Formats: sequence, structure tokens, C-alpha cells
Amino acid sequence: MRRLFGTDGIRGIANEFLSGELAYYTGRATATVLREVGKKYILIGKDTRQSGDMLEAALTAGITSVGVNVVRLGVIPTPGVAYLTKRYNAMAGIVISASHNPGEYNGIKIFSHTGYKLPDEVEDQIENLILHHRDKVACPIGANLGTSLPDEGKVDAYIEYLISKADAPLKGYRIALDCAHGATYRIAPKVFDALGAEVVVINTEPDGMNINKKCGSTNIDIIQKLVQKVNAHIGFAFDGDGDRVIAVDERGGVMDGDHIMAACGLFLKEKGKLKNNTIVGTVMSNLGFVQFMEEHQLNFIAAPVGDRYVLEEMQKGDYILGGEQSGHVLFLDHGTTGDGILTALQLVNVMLHTERPISEINAMVKVYPQVLVNAMVKEENKKNYMMDEEISKSIKEIEDYFQGKGRVLIRPSGTEPFIRVMIEGEKEEILEEKAKDLAAMIEKRLG
Repeated sequence: MRRLFGTDGIRGIANEFLSGELAYYTGRATATVLREVGKKYILIGKDTRQSGDMLEAALTAGITSVGVNVVRLGVIPTPGVAYLTKRYNAMAGIVISASHNPGEYNGIKIFSHTGYKLPDEVEDQIENLILHHRDKVACPIGANLGTSLPDEGKVDAYIEYLISKADAPLKGYRIALDCAHGATYRIAPKVFDALGAEVVVINTEPDGMNINKKCGSTNIDIIQKLVQKVNAHIGFAFDGDGDRVIAVDERGGVMDGDHIMAACGLFLKEKGKLKNNTIVGTVMSNLGFVQFMEEHQLNFIAAPVGDRYVLEEMQKGDYILGGEQSGHVLFLDHGTTGDGILTALQLVNVMLHTERPISEINAMVKVYPQVLVNAMVKEENKKNYMMDEEISKSIKEIEDYFQGKGRVLIRPSGTEPFIRVMIEGEKEEILEEKAKDLAAMIEKRLG
């Protein structure tokens, strides 16, 4: 069997790779490794996928079979589980979700009692038990078995927490929401409605398979059209598990994670609240965002792609704001993971305090076009591109051509036999030509 834990938990097609049996043994191993005296239960939440019930039942059976209790939160965004795990000092929190992936996929993501994702070494312990030492897990009987109980007020506590993060009521504001038929479909409208906004919401009718389907944060055209149709002040599109959000200004302009961090970071700096005057992005952060940081005397750190690497940099340097273009933004003074609803509220706070249309705030960051082309190479050659003199020479020639107004980023795929060629600059047609030429050269030399 392939390695179970990827960069974001265990993920695959439900009832194929991610079977009920695997979920059962994951529950047993997780409860065994994370069990601590004084912590009474493990929280389980899920998104709206058809397979969520099956995996929840299997996980619950596994956890209770080793004598640990379960509290079932039902449908709730991933960050809600992280928040509640920390708030109620639970043994762990488990999310059943495949985030932005199609409905047939699902995943198992685990948070420690601190509300943070598990370190690699703890995931390795759990994986080792699942794959090699299933017979070493305890099997209590009688009254020593665990119990499973439904949520009693914890999800409401998460909603109240989110409401508390708005600096002022939203009466008089029209806000559009695209909930992607996912984990935010009940909670996000409740939060904005409780704050007094006029809420226009779409994609809140999950059928078990339509999560993320032509909607949500990966299909922005829907929320763009809705914002302009209803004359909303701002719009938000969430992904399936609610840890990401993409915003849209009143003119239909897109605000991805870079724009959101720019707006919130500058606002926090002006309030004297941006710790260490630093924002953590990734190597994929748009050049326009990097230039914005320089212009406003803000420090920028580029982490490798992936929210876990952004978090590592933030913790290492004691920074409070970081994220990715995808809309996965972390405010570590408020939570332990990306939270789409919380991020939306932080951006609304900027709009409220500055009393400016969100389009003006959005326009602060100039967006450079980015073109991404995959070069197919031999698996063993994926990390050898910088050792090839001809490839290195071509990259330097392209960067010299841009004269500081463009860049080349090459990175190997983590799961496929590809090297990803990303070129960024002012003229998209030139970028496409140079990206295709460079990718073809890489394929010729390393394929």
C-alpha cells in the first residue's frame, strides 16, 4: 500500500483507496497514539460528501473500540473542528473532507489537542500502527469501550466565536456568498445574517456529490456574476471544507489570497498590530504582491507551496499573518488554521474601518499574469533540473529579458512525473511562448 498521509492528511477516492476498513483502523491507531489522561473524547466533523457518513461510522467504531469516546459535530468547516478541539481540550479533532476535490473523493485530517495539524512524526506513528502493528492495539470489553454522542452546543460555540470577530454590525451591507454546497452552507449565512448584513447566498443545497462542482472558490465566475447582479458590496466564495475563501469586489474584481493578505496586512500595520511587520506567502505569491510589500515597507517571506509550510515559517518567526494565493489565509492571533469565514470577516473589517469601496482596496495590488506549463520528465529526474547547465542558462536568459519585471519559478510535482514551469511578467502572450519553450527544453533533456 502507498504511504497513507500526504501533505494534508489521508486522501483518495472513498470506498476505493479510502475504504471503511482503512478509516476503522485509522480511528483505532489515532486514539491509541493520541490518548491522554484527562482528555475525554475525540471530536469528528465532516463536509457534505455522500461518503462522509460511512467514514464517520467507521472512524467512530475504531475510536470507541479502544475505549475512547467520540463527539460527532456533523457538518462543520475544517477550522471549526480545529477551534473546538483546542477550546474544549479534546484529545484530538478529526475532519472527514477532501477540501476542494470532487465529490467522489474524501479524506481524513487530524488535529492535535492544540488545534494544529499533527507533526510528521506523529502521523508516522499512526501510519506505522495502521500498516504494520494492528494487532498491538488494545481491545477492551464491557464498560471499558468508548461511547459516541451527537454534538450538544459546540457548533453553536464556533458560530458565536466567528460572530465575535466582526468589529461592527454589518447593517446596510449586502454580502454575497457561494458556499460550494460544502461545509459552510449553513454556518456562513448564519454568521453574516446574525451580524445584520443582507445576505444573498447560493450553492447551499448539497446532494452528497455536488460539493465544489462548478462552484465555490475554484469557480469564481459564479460569485462575480452574483455580486454584480445583486449590487453586493462584496462577495465570498468558499471551498468545500471552508478553510479557503476568494473574495470579489463590488465591480467583480477577484481578490485571491495575495490581495486579502495585502489588505489585511497593511491595515494591521497601520493599527500597530502586525507582529514583526511581516507576512508569510509562498514562492507562488504574485510578483505584484511582493512589490506591494516592498512599497509599504512590509517584510515578505516566501515559504514552499503548501499551508503546512506557511505555518512552519509563521511559527518559526512568530508571525501572525500568512497564506497562499488559493485563499488559504492564516491569522494566528485568531486561530490555528485557515478559516474562510474568519478571513472574510477580517476583510470586511478592513472595509468597515477604512470606509472605502472594496474595489479601491483591491486595486492596491497590481496583478502580474502567471502562466503555468507542465513538463513531463522521468520520475528520477524531477529534482535534477538545476544541475543541468542548459536549463539553468535558459532560466537566467528569461529572467534577464524581464529586467526585474518578471520571474521564472520551476518546481517538481510532489505526486506526478512533472516539473511545473511558472513564468510571471507583464505580457501574457510572451509568457506563454517562453513557458512552452522552456518546458519543451526540460522535457527533451530530462524526459
